[in-house]
Amino acid sequence: MKRGKKHKAVYAKVDRFKEYGAIEAFDFLKANSYVKFDETVEMAVRLGVDPRKSDQAVRGAAVLPHGLGKTVRVLVFAQGDKEAEAKEAGADYTGGEDIAEKIQGGWLDFDAVVATPDMMKVVGKLGKILGTRGLMPNPKVGTVTMDIGKAVRELKKGKAEFRVDKGAIIHAPIGKLSFDSQKLLENAKALMDALIKAKPATAKGLYLKKVSFSSSMGQGLKIVMSDLK
Repeated sequence: MKRGKKHKAVYAKVDRFKEYGAIEAFDFLKANSYVKFDETVEMAVRLGVDPRKSDQAVRGAAVLPHGLGKTVRVLVFAQGDKEAEAKEAGADYTGGEDIAEKIQGGWLDFDAVVATPDMMKVVGKLGKILGTRGLMPNPKVGTVTMDIGKAVRELKKGKAEFRVDKGAIIHAPIGKLSFDSQKLLENAKALMDALIKAKPATAKGLYLKKVSFSSSMGQGLKIVMSDLK
């Protein structure tokens, strides 16, 4: 990958053998940002699981106490009282077959999708469209539920979903670089807590192996694990 002069200059400052304190890492990323937009801060965790095994496919979500720093447009598939509940909770769009047809026609102006269990027969037809974009509702992350109001409020507040990849690593956003470092730390701890709760019963040995923080255009920094517990 070709790197620019600014990227190389920041890369040269990173101690590749050091584990940074969490606050120290956030401060480093802030001090060395060279772009004009508010970068997203991401947390990556290497897990001691075998993602090839279905019973070790770690997946879940964490409600971040300080949100993600962006407006989340929520679409809800529900009807009757549950549709009314969704609207009251702040859902941006609600409906059923009508919304499904709109999506099949190319409409995708939303960031998250929630559905009641009975509406999954409608949502299921959109698998190829929603699935490839990571928008398919799933009970494991609380987006297929009868508690529609709670689901919508959590997404609006800031909910980070995570899913282990083929390399046994999860990547999830924990806020914006403009956030106070302490708030980023509290968000990171909330994500770590959710990860610990999602530990598969069949996982053997060390579960949490390595943690790193990075910003959209910044370097990845290894983190002292104990700072996040």
